[in-house]
Amino acid sequence: MVSNDRKFRNATFLKSFQVALSGIITVFKEEKNFRFHIVSTVVVVSLGLFLSLSNVEWLFVLSAIFGVLTFEMINSAIERVVDLVTNEYDPLAKVAKDMASGAVLLFAMYSVLVGIIIFVPKIWSLLIFHF
Repeated sequence: MVSNDRKFRNATFLKSFQVALSGIITVFKEEKNFRFHIVSTVVVVSLGLFLSLSNVEWLFVLSAIFGVLTFEMINSAIERVVDLVTNEYDPLAKVAKDMASGAVLLFAMYSVLVGIIIFVPKIWSLLIFHF
């Protein structure tokens, strides 16, 4: 027999998971940039499978992918909270939104560098051996 305390914890965990999944679905539906990152993810993962990335290469690629997606979600959440707090232009609100957006940009730049370091040599070697 399962104790009530354990049932409550399991129900709470399941509810937390459902809430988190709802957040991911919402950002996918409502944020154009997030959808762009998902399309990019599909392209990068497909290319990685085609090029047979090593385990270490996959770790860097997946870290870059999930980092960008995570930062994009945090950026969207910050934008929503700022919009909730004020309907008028506020320089501090602009700074908060700009900083959150900048965080996404920095991680996206990191992701591009990871992609260049991992994919360019592999693609280059494919092109050289084909010609």
